[in-house]
Amino acid sequence: MAKRDSAPEKRPGFFSQLKSLFRFTREIYGWLPWAQAAIVVGGVLIGLILGYLIPPGGVFAIILWGITGLMLGLLGAMMLMTRLSTSAMYQKIDGMPGASGHVLSTSLGRNWQASDTPAGINPKTQEAVYRAIGRGGVVVVGEGARGRLTRLVNEERSKAQRVATGVPVTVLYVGHGEDEVQIKDLAKTIKKLPKKIDKATMAAVIKRIESVSQSVTSLPIPKGIDPMKARAQRPR
Repeated sequence: MAKRDSAPEKRPGFFSQLKSLFRFTREIYGWLPWAQAAIVVGGVLIGLILGYLIPPGGVFAIILWGITGLMLGLLGAMMLMTRLSTSAMYQKIDGMPGASGHVLSTSLGRNWQASDTPAGINPKTQEAVYRAIGRGGVVVVGEGARGRLTRLVNEERSKAQRVATGVPVTVLYVGHGEDEVQIKDLAKTIKKLPKKIDKATMAAVIKRIESVSQSVTSLPIPKGIDPMKARAQRPR
């Protein structure tokens, strides 16, 4: 009987993930190590000062406060790195084909449903249209040259309006031009849309649109589309 080669893949450890996250963030923010060192040193100094000033004082109290300051400094340094890593991720994927799908599928929360697979795509030009459905209605997101997105966007908007009468359809274009939304603001912009439908209506709209949506799985995904590789894995 052949041996099964189905051993679960070993996940990287906490410190390995932390190291990867640090390297990833430092590529964008070269000053990160110095800022983290300053936060840790500052935390220790503040702890030592507090230990000296707060009665009863003494060497033991100063050491305890110093250790407390060190722990707080390390925590502050990690929080800084985590916050900057999100910003670094957006800078990394900005302009990459598929970046919109990655943001929609990972950053909208439970009140929205979206996929990183395009709802419509032009394999020749890499222009793509993504769709999100939530309490704010249907959102159609165009990614690529705006002039060449007109047909894809209109098709997706018409489809949504046809099967979800009365449900608001919002069209957003990702980019840096006038009336466009930067990739770092995409999730925030969608979440700010006022709630227009309840959960039951949202579920019905999802089923209707999925039932009439043509599968695009047979279409080639644009080259270089893998925003997940541009983001370092967060430590768990």
